[in-house]
Amino acid sequence: MENSIHKPDPLVEKVPYYSQWESRDMVEDIIAKRTTAASDPLWRESGALDLCEYLLWSGHICGMACLKMVLASRTGVVWPTLELARKMTFCGGYRVENDKIRGLIYQPFVDCLQREFGMRAKICTNLEVQSIPAVLDCYEFFMASVHHSIRWPDVVPTSKGGHLVLVTAVKDGCVIFHNPSGHTRAAQNDVSMTLERFAVFFAGRGIAIV
Repeated sequence: MENSIHKPDPLVEKVPYYSQWESRDMVEDIIAKRTTAASDPLWRESGALDLCEYLLWSGHICGMACLKMVLASRTGVVWPTLELARKMTFCGGYRVENDKIRGLIYQPFVDCLQREFGMRAKICTNLEVQSIPAVLDCYEFFMASVHHSIRWPDVVPTSKGGHLVLVTAVKDGCVIFHNPSGHTRAAQNDVSMTLERFAVFFAGRGIAIV
């Protein structure tokens, strides 16, 4: 994985962005089912052992993409996403049965962060969207559980939660976040959304990390 490990330039980007698919410009076509992750020419950079593993996991690793961004920002090391997924599976953060993936399971994830990476984290539940600024006063990042349709901010989601985005700041009443499954550049990194609109997608839970 010679091309997957590098040190991001902090002067260029405070929090680097990584999609849960290796080719971030292919996400729109993958989401629209005009192609599949099997066509991703960069799949090997994910750390997948083979294309089948990449196909199985790439649609389920929003949490690992968020963790990858945190680690790149704070340690300068860019982990291959599937290496993080395997590590987290070993720690109990994911359960895989008959090619079905369950997770991210919060408590094993938090325990693994402390044990493997020396990062303190807290599970937040029953959280009002107006409390996110207070969370970020004490923690550097907040992995927020939202509905995946947050990539289209004008839609009305059928439910809340099921997908993770990395909240990096709240400024002037707007949540700033990186979305690992954003379908366009504008929907991927440093997305700005009002707290009120974010609440439409937000499940009131997530993981705060320092």
